[in-house]
Amino acid sequence: MSDPVAEFLAREQNVLAGIEDDSLGTSPSPYANSTGRNDKAENDIAYVNNARLLSGTIDSGLDLPTLANGVQRSSTTPSPSLVAMNIASKPEPEKIKKWREEQKIMLEMKDKNEEKKKEEMRAAGKKELEEWYARRAERLAKTRIANRKAEEDFISDRESLKDGAEWERIAKLCEFSAKNSKTSSDLSRLSTLLLKLKTQKE
Repeated sequence: MSDPVAEFLAREQNVLAGIEDDSLGTSPSPYANSTGRNDKAENDIAYVNNARLLSGTIDSGLDLPTLANGVQRSSTTPSPSLVAMNIASKPEPEKIKKWREEQKIMLEMKDKNEEKKKEEMRAAGKKELEEWYARRAERLAKTRIANRKAEEDFISDRESLKDGAEWERIAKLCEFSAKNSKTSSDLSRLSTLLLKLKTQKE
């Protein structure tokens, strides 16, 4: 099998050689001599420059894409729309499809579990709130009963007052035990006075 690069170089050399021959035939170089050495030298220089240009060893001033074997060629870059169409038309691998399905199933399960936990938390919170309201209602009921009883006792004591009963009520609030602490004052005389007033009748 022939080498395409070698064929391309041979064709280019033949074309350039023809161009050089035509230019030399129509306008001969003023430096040419009778032996034709100048023409041969110019042809050799043109051949060397052409070979160096094709091989990429000299800069031609053009930005041409380079092939893997060093030969430069002109090509058109595919447009983004064509690339997108090729990507879109390319079938999705089976592994990616399977991964997407597994991810979808996993996310659905997570959503269901999260919703279930939310319902459980709502039910627990509702139960705790109901128990708190029940305890509060019971505490308020007991407080009302105790306050009502205390009020009734106060009214009963106030209406049952008799002569000398005031001192009797005061004596109930006092401590008449004989024990005395070292830090407290001696209240024996006050206790004796209160007992005397309690038994005294006007």
